Amino acid sequence: MTAHAATATSTPTRRRTAILWTLQVLLALMFIVASAAPKFAGEAYAVQIFEQIGAGQWFRYVVGALELAGGVGLLVPRLAGLAALGLVGLMIGAGYTQVVVLQNPVFVITPIILGVLAAVVAWGRRDSVARLLGR
Repeated sequence: MTAHAATATSTPTRRRTAILWTLQVLLALMFIVASAAPKFAGEAYAVQIFEQIGAGQWFRYVVGALELAGGVGLLVPRLAGLAALGLVGLMIGAGYTQVVVLQNPVFVITPIILGVLAAVVAWGRRDSVARLLGR
């Protein structure tokens, strides 16, 4: 293989890796800072939403912990794909809750966007997910 062929092959891989890492860091910041932190801090809006859901405030802490774990997991190379997959599931639940439980379909946009972006990371890191699951 010539030096040019090796460079041409590795450039798309480097670009893909850089894009995935950028997306992972941005999603991690979103889930840790903008989503989990207000739940743990007891921000009035977060408390109100979980009161409307009717599952109790303990559920706010559970969701916050899942968002925090997913956000941190996105920053750990070995766990990033699995964390993204978990966040996709969490966003499906959030979307369902917005539409069915809270009957506020306009607010389903955020979980859809975050879920799709997490799905892109999960797909991009599918090889690491397969390794973690022993396949």
